[in-house]
Amino acid sequence: MATRKSPTPARKSARKQARNPQPPAAPEPVFAGAPIVPGAPRTATNPVFAEPTFMQDPSQFKTPHASDSAAYKELDQLKKLQQFNPLPFRVLPGLAEPVLKLGDAYGSAGAKVEAAIVAAGQIVFHSSGDTGATTQTLAIKGEYNVVDKMIGDFTEKDPAAVPQFFYHLGDIVYSFGEHTYYYDQFYEPFRNYSAPIFAIAGNHDSFVVPGTKAGEMPLETFQRNFCSKQNVITPEAGSLHRTAMTQPGVYFTLDAPFVRIIGLFSNALEDPGVISNVSKKWPALSNVQIDFLRAQLKRIKQEKYAGAVLLATHHPPFSYAPPKGAGGTGGNHGSSIVMLKEIDTVCQEEGVYPHAFLSGHAHNYQRYTRTIKFGGKEIDVPFIVCGDGGHNVNAMVRAQRGNPGQEPYVGTDVTYLEGKHPVPEVKQVLLEKYDDHNYGYLRIHVDKQELKIGFHQVGVRSLAQSRFDMVTVKLDEHIMVAN
Repeated sequence: MATRKSPTPARKSARKQARNPQPPAAPEPVFAGAPIVPGAPRTATNPVFAEPTFMQDPSQFKTPHASDSAAYKELDQLKKLQQFNPLPFRVLPGLAEPVLKLGDAYGSAGAKVEAAIVAAGQIVFHSSGDTGATTQTLAIKGEYNVVDKMIGDFTEKDPAAVPQFFYHLGDIVYSFGEHTYYYDQFYEPFRNYSAPIFAIAGNHDSFVVPGTKAGEMPLETFQRNFCSKQNVITPEAGSLHRTAMTQPGVYFTLDAPFVRIIGLFSNALEDPGVISNVSKKWPALSNVQIDFLRAQLKRIKQEKYAGAVLLATHHPPFSYAPPKGAGGTGGNHGSSIVMLKEIDTVCQEEGVYPHAFLSGHAHNYQRYTRTIKFGGKEIDVPFIVCGDGGHNVNAMVRAQRGNPGQEPYVGTDVTYLEGKHPVPEVKQVLLEKYDDHNYGYLRIHVDKQELKIGFHQVGVRSLAQSRFDMVTVKLDEHIMVAN
């Protein structure tokens, strides 16, 4: 059976004590070559998630993170020469619809886990992005706090309220997805997280620094740790026991009771997100993700699927920037409107639209409501950015040319972010809520009637007190309702 243990009160006490640590003493070739990593993978009969006994947060990294300044200078030069482009990725041969059922991720316990979720009438899970902390100081301030807060959710008295998995929105390892840092930035922080972890790759998990050796390409490392064909403990896990996830590829659908999450790989650029070559701008890419999305939406329609449909990309379709002439500029990352138009086109042609969009990339929390006319009626779609999972937290606005950035009011109309000629008829886009000061994560609840997405800040004592924001969508009518 899959190893899954919830922390006891004693373990929670140990976790609090750990808050005061001691001071730290190119196409196919992208995936070609044997991994240059010491040691061989260890096989397991069933997936393993948490360590058998609770472990306190470490006081120092196993491998100190080297400076990335020189590498970033090289990347900046490539950008100036327009030689920094999206990466081709491995297409899954003979698999038009890569799907992973939640039960399969639990191994021999899967049928029992899914049956319990169905009997409870609901599913709860976590999500966030941009977790990888590059220094022990940042880890203590951010990533460890976020993961420890999520682990606290496993002590819920009601078994139906215990999270069943974590869905990572990308940027797991900074700065360039190096296999050397997977232990400190992923396996160690999540060593006590007693559930499966799924992921879509972010730009930091995929772009290639000049001089990267064959076998050390970041997407290859990502696939070794998240797209394994069997239950293995990879060399990146070191002495820990979490087995690699068995996703079918870098794009896939997670099919769980009450919810399907369609995850797309939005590639390696800082901005914008890129999922295809529909625009004819990226000849190295295929349109396989467009075909995959179309097939999934077609299946949802044919099956008359009544559950929640979520779409996840690392790059957010919407990320705040002030209107022209307002002074200042947006945060470190912008919107990916071309990507959104490509998604919208497929949705409109197939007559199915997701109930919500989830993204990371921008290192803060943002929630938008996009009201569109779809299928002859108006629907409300939350677009949520949760990229403050531990790496850093960035401001929503910045000064520009001596003009200070003006923070937006909650409820601001930001329909201008749509750009020109949106595919559906857009009635309005509102910036409903945001937090650009605190780390946090999403706690998502789905039952037969509703989808509820709550953003929880870390550093607040109880689960109820930590909830900063909540949005509720009525599934059958595709409209937002009062919480």
